Amino acid sequence: MATLQYPNFPKANVLVLGSKAVQALLPSTLISQADALLEAHRLEDVTDLAEQQRKRLQSMLNVDRHDLDELRYVNQRLGFQCFQETLFEDAGNRLYEGELDPRVLISYYPELRGELFGEDQTVDVMAGVAEHMPPEDSVDDIIVANLVRNYSPHLAPNTREAPPTVELRNILNMAARDMLESYLRKWRRKLAVEATTPQSQAVRMVVDTVLAKLHVNTGKLPELYNLIDQPNAIVLSELETELVKSRHINALCKLYSQRSDDTKLLETWSRLVEGEWIDPDVQDPLSRIFDLLVERKDRSLIKYWMPWLVKRDSERALKLLMTTMSSKRKAEDDRLLLQEIQEANPEAGAQLLEHLVIHRRSTDPALHTQLAVTYVEQLLSCLADESTSKLWRAKAASYASGRSDTPFISYFASTTPDSEHKRTRLKTVLFLQGSTLYEPEAIRTRLSPHAKLLKLELAILEGKLGNHRSALSILVHDMNDSTSAEAYCTLGGEVVPAKTAQAIGERAGLQPWAALVIPLAAPGKPVKPGAGPMKRTKTVDDDVKKDLVMILLEVYMSGGEATADRTAQLLNSQAMNLDVVDVISMIPPEWPLRILSTFVTRSLRRTLHAHHEGQIVKAISQGQNLAVAEQSWEIIREQGAIVEEPLEDEEEDAIGEKLGLDLGERVHGEPASFNEKVALHAADFQPDDEGDGGVVDINVSPEENGLLASSPDSDVESVT
Repeated sequence: MATLQYPNFPKANVLVLGSKAVQALLPSTLISQADALLEAHRLEDVTDLAEQQRKRLQSMLNVDRHDLDELRYVNQRLGFQCFQETLFEDAGNRLYEGELDPRVLISYYPELRGELFGEDQTVDVMAGVAEHMPPEDSVDDIIVANLVRNYSPHLAPNTREAPPTVELRNILNMAARDMLESYLRKWRRKLAVEATTPQSQAVRMVVDTVLAKLHVNTGKLPELYNLIDQPNAIVLSELETELVKSRHINALCKLYSQRSDDTKLLETWSRLVEGEWIDPDVQDPLSRIFDLLVERKDRSLIKYWMPWLVKRDSERALKLLMTTMSSKRKAEDDRLLLQEIQEANPEAGAQLLEHLVIHRRSTDPALHTQLAVTYVEQLLSCLADESTSKLWRAKAASYASGRSDTPFISYFASTTPDSEHKRTRLKTVLFLQGSTLYEPEAIRTRLSPHAKLLKLELAILEGKLGNHRSALSILVHDMNDSTSAEAYCTLGGEVVPAKTAQAIGERAGLQPWAALVIPLAAPGKPVKPGAGPMKRTKTVDDDVKKDLVMILLEVYMSGGEATADRTAQLLNSQAMNLDVVDVISMIPPEWPLRILSTFVTRSLRRTLHAHHEGQIVKAISQGQNLAVAEQSWEIIREQGAIVEEPLEDEEEDAIGEKLGLDLGERVHGEPASFNEKVALHAADFQPDDEGDGGVVDINVSPEENGLLASSPDSDVESVT
């Protein structure tokens, strides 16, 4: 709707005063002249009149606003008159000279107007201009009315269907659009140099949007891209449909990019990737999606698009996801994301699962179990390959037929040709050994049908389940891997030592998997908290070691004389963890004595050494106790300590009784006792010439007399 703006009245210079009225002599104004000429349809004269007035005003230094308004009025009246008579080029020039609001002219183009403004919005228009505006709703209606007025009923069947008028109608519509395009270009240049106000910004939005629509409809792509590349106020919601319909998707992407509408930009590129939309100007839209996500680093956006991306390029999608994942993600979020990726692309899901567990060190047991199952399935798929299964069977037979100090896993890693199947098995072994969070029972059930080829994996699982005898039996009898069996006892139930795992990891490029295997702590060195994966250590209880060694010894002995040499080697290397009495009772009677001779000799020597060492330590302790007692005696007396003493008549008997017991007199039915403070009492009752008490040397003798006191000058006797 247009708001009427009434012009100022002309000014009178001559007034006539009468008895009943005042009359004014009004000059002939520009507006009155123009209206009269327009009524007479003298358009050229009105044009000349407007040009004369324009030149006159340009020559003036100070121009009255009223004069400018009059000139604007004339131009707008003339412009709409030309517009109604389909003189579109002249109409556009006159309306621009009259500074008509572009929205008024655009209102006659409903197909271009869209939803840019509604009926409730108003624009200021002069009253005389509003009264003479074309009453039609659209420029097409104006053209049709003009054709009817000029050619009806001379053309059959009517002006709407007659070929000449149809062609003329199309030509006039094109001329009307060309006029509008030129008109909007001029206004756009004008608005670019004016100060921005809310009103001018509203006009700018309408001008830019309609001008872009005109470029799209006429296929003027260079002009369209030029408009988009410059600062613009295009209402994107009005232009989207036009661009999609005309397949100018590249222009639409540019507009989305300018407005940082990443969601719609990604959606547009995805439709191009899927082939729903086609635009040759958009090169490699999939790469553009990855580039934008890498640039934005918006985790929510990446998470939303990740299931779609893994279907198109799983490698790049996972790389993007892994480089942008937060270190503070919750385990629940990881599981949900993993489920979405697995549903979209199972292979990509397996890679993400591996990344979460191996590289990000997730402590979620569910993820560890999933990865263990995944590795096992991959391992079984390797066995489905006949050449691979034959190779692995040959490696196991070759190792079991000989005798080597190298663990089987090291032998397999060093002698098997590099392949994806080899890498899969090494990853599986390292993960099964290093992880403590998966469910070994379920994995063992899955591997049991393939026990002949996957003995090492089953031994690891038996160890995880605490079935040490079964694990050691597999290593010793099935695999002939005594080195791993003995390492199993030392490490408290681990088949693959950390050093071996690290060496395999460096050779095969599997360091993250090798880092899962925790090394054993050096004796006497505490574990440092917060250490890196390869710097973590663990300890094994001595009792556990002894129990495992005893189980291994029983496993060796169950092999008969074929494992006699291994048994002897174990006895000699683990003598510290074995009890000679238990071992002798386990040895079969038919075994030669040479198997036990070294072990028994070392055990007896070690036992005797420990006994002598204990005697020495005890004697040293006695001397230290006496020295401390002597030093503290005078201090206690000086402090006024009260020492209770027995009566004189009972003193001698009490001391004698106490000395007798302290010196080791045997009491029937009771074990002999020894008081280490006997020297202190002896010094009180048997002082020497210098007043110092003598130190009592104790000789431990197997004779019936028990403990005997020797003279201070004698040496301590040794038990032979």
